[in-house]
Amino acid sequence: MRSFLTNYQIKLLAASLMLIDHVGVVFFPEVYWLRVLGRLSFPLFAWLLVQGEAHTHNIWKYGLRLLVLGLISQPFFYLTFETDNLNILFTLLIGLLCLRAARTVPDVQLLTWVIGGAVASLSNVDYGAYGIALIAVIWQFRPTLLWWACWLLPHLFLLYALPDYGTFQFPVVLAPLFLQVANHQPGAKARWFYLFYPVHLLLLYLIRLGIEQNAG
Repeated sequence: MRSFLTNYQIKLLAASLMLIDHVGVVFFPEVYWLRVLGRLSFPLFAWLLVQGEAHTHNIWKYGLRLLVLGLISQPFFYLTFETDNLNILFTLLIGLLCLRAARTVPDVQLLTWVIGGAVASLSNVDYGAYGIALIAVIWQFRPTLLWWACWLLPHLFLLYALPDYGTFQFPVVLAPLFLQVANHQPGAKARWFYLFYPVHLLLLYLIRLGIEQNAG
């Protein structure tokens, strides 16, 4: 299969799919296909995190950026979605720490991911332990039948154990198809990428607020 997607193009795709998802949540909750498309975004963010952790020159600066932007985004996240969960940047921060710990001390990487999942659940971050598990599996991405089996089985289990959530999340199994055509080249600079998260949340909130005020 020919590889043609750069990291920049995957960033564009991930951001676009996330925006579609959030527009669906805020304005069109009854339009199911918007949420289905949105399910594909998180694995792409996970893959970009894996690439970023592997190539960053300063892991602490990378982590601090996620933390600061997560703190900036949290009020907008709360106002937009009316939830007490911590936003996805905190999920990615936990994933980043797990990736570096697993790379540094590979003998205890399973324990690292279990602890990361527990921290994600206890801190109530978006996607919780499931999100950390996705990052762990994406970290090991290989376009092989074995990897695809490891990717599919947890989602099939979710369908059985938690039918409502499992059905909602199942479209995520298609996301690695994009990774199979990634060429691992950085592509254009994307200085806007992390700022896109808090800015789009703020805009969605302001648009919804304007609609509600006009309706009232």
